[in-house]
Amino acid sequence: MASTRISNLQNAVKPPSLILPPSQEAVHMRMKSPQSSADRLSQSKSMVLQESDLPKNPISRHRRNQSQHNVLAAEGLSAFEPCVELKGEHLNVAKISQSGKKQRKNWTAMWSVLTSGQLRFYKEKQETLKPGSKTDVVQLCGAVIEWTTEKSSRKNVFQVITNTGSEYLLQTDSHSTANKWYDGIRKAIDNSTKLPLRRSNSTEYLPRHSSLPAYASASPNTKPRNTVHRRSINMFSSSKLKHSASDSADKNGVKNRLKKFINRRPSMKTLKEKGLIKDRVFGCHLLTLCEREGTTVPKFVQICVDAVEKKGLEADGIYRVSGNLATIQKLRFIVDQEEALDLDHSQWEDIHVVTGALKLFFRELPEPLFPFRFFTPFVETVKIKESKLKIQAVKKLIQELPKPNRDTMKLLFSHLHRVLEFSKKNLMSTQGIGIVFGPTLMWPELDTGNMAVNLVYQNQIVEYILIESQEIFNLDEK
Repeated sequence: MASTRISNLQNAVKPPSLILPPSQEAVHMRMKSPQSSADRLSQSKSMVLQESDLPKNPISRHRRNQSQHNVLAAEGLSAFEPCVELKGEHLNVAKISQSGKKQRKNWTAMWSVLTSGQLRFYKEKQETLKPGSKTDVVQLCGAVIEWTTEKSSRKNVFQVITNTGSEYLLQTDSHSTANKWYDGIRKAIDNSTKLPLRRSNSTEYLPRHSSLPAYASASPNTKPRNTVHRRSINMFSSSKLKHSASDSADKNGVKNRLKKFINRRPSMKTLKEKGLIKDRVFGCHLLTLCEREGTTVPKFVQICVDAVEKKGLEADGIYRVSGNLATIQKLRFIVDQEEALDLDHSQWEDIHVVTGALKLFFRELPEPLFPFRFFTPFVETVKIKESKLKIQAVKKLIQELPKPNRDTMKLLFSHLHRVLEFSKKNLMSTQGIGIVFGPTLMWPELDTGNMAVNLVYQNQIVEYILIESQEIFNLDEK
């Protein structure tokens, strides 16, 4: 009786026989038996479902069970690399472009975190733990990464260009760390570009770039699309942004319009005839100005000299004191516009404005009153110690000057000689006038020599001519 119970109990515990379907004959159950490790390894490998055993026909979208979904997910993701993630590290980051618009390059140490498809930058390491903290997120889908040495003088610099035109420079002093981040970001870009997407309300996976020509035949029901007017998601495949054809056309159009405008523009003569452009007085060559006015002394010089002699010979510091610069410029503008100038008007009552405008006229000459070619001869002449030889040499040089220069010089030094006659009231001396008018009336064409030495000679020449003006210019004794 007892043996019968034991037999029944063993039969109840004995596992039922396993019936395998025809499609899964390759699967073997591993039974515990004293076999070699090599046999056990071969039996464990047989548990893997072979590629030839996968279902050949497409799985219906309706009523798909969990096992079918897992098989399809495994089929879609088998060709991709595993996700690359770098938990965090301090990198030097500079954002040099935002959506194609250049920005100022400012390097900032950022706590950088690389996840699948994104590169995040935090100002501080603690911010990574705060949900909703302010971060700079770089989408890596369709981005481009490459090493660069042109955009920064730092070492170990590489750039990341997103598909929206934003550019980031990343740098670290450690070469190994830079290589690690470069490789990680590159793999993340590759994975995010190849990672399949899934249709909404469906478990069917589609390629991420299904709109590109290479994927035009991804689905048998997909109609061929016209890709001529579509932009590739990798539009920033090079380190520099490429200009579209429309931009080039716009530039060419602007150039053509400018060429037409330049060709149609009126000549200087036409503008002068219409009164749009008038000949200047300040800054005009002395010979040109006198020819235009039909005189040998510019009219503006004559007007200023008359005004000073009329009401300014006794003014304290005449020609030494500066007038109001804004009023002087206003006077200059009126003269250049060839408007009627009345120095007796109340707005010109300050005589220092008139003297300041006269000095400005001589400083603005393209070639000074003492022409460039006479600068060295006058310097050599003033070095002569014999008084008779010196004055004869100076007279000879002045006689060789062009007539407008000679006549203007005679008028000016005659006027300055009269200013010295009131030296007790205006407190001006020959030395003071020489210091004021030396650099105003003459300067070298090229500043090749010692400027301080030239300045001394300039002052001495003007002072000497002023002292000997009666004999040099044959002025009448008063």
